[in-house]
Amino acid sequence: MANKKLRLGQYRICCIAYNLGTGSGKSVLEMVAAFEKASGKKIPIKLCPRRPGDATAVYASTEKAQKELGRKEKYGITEMCRDQWKWARNNLWGYQSKP
Repeated sequence: MANKKLRLGQYRICCIAYNLGTGSGKSVLEMVAAFEKASGKKIPIKLCPRRPGDATAVYASTEKAQKELGRKEKYGITEMCRDQWKWARNNLWGYQSKP
């Protein structure tokens, strides 16, 4: 449904931003754990005190994508990290064939 609405040109502005995700916040350590699981590799980290001005939490609402596109996540963070890792391994130069 979401792709259909976008392809049909229902929206007439140059671009629209949507936050896509699980709808719940994840900590940096949760993300590290998910990528470690996806890659099968240990990610070296260094825990440091919070710096002045660091946000205690940052979240992006997925409500707009749900309302306007009927979009709801199908996968959790583990599957998202797995798929991103697989794509990155298969596309070492991103969308370019070589640098």
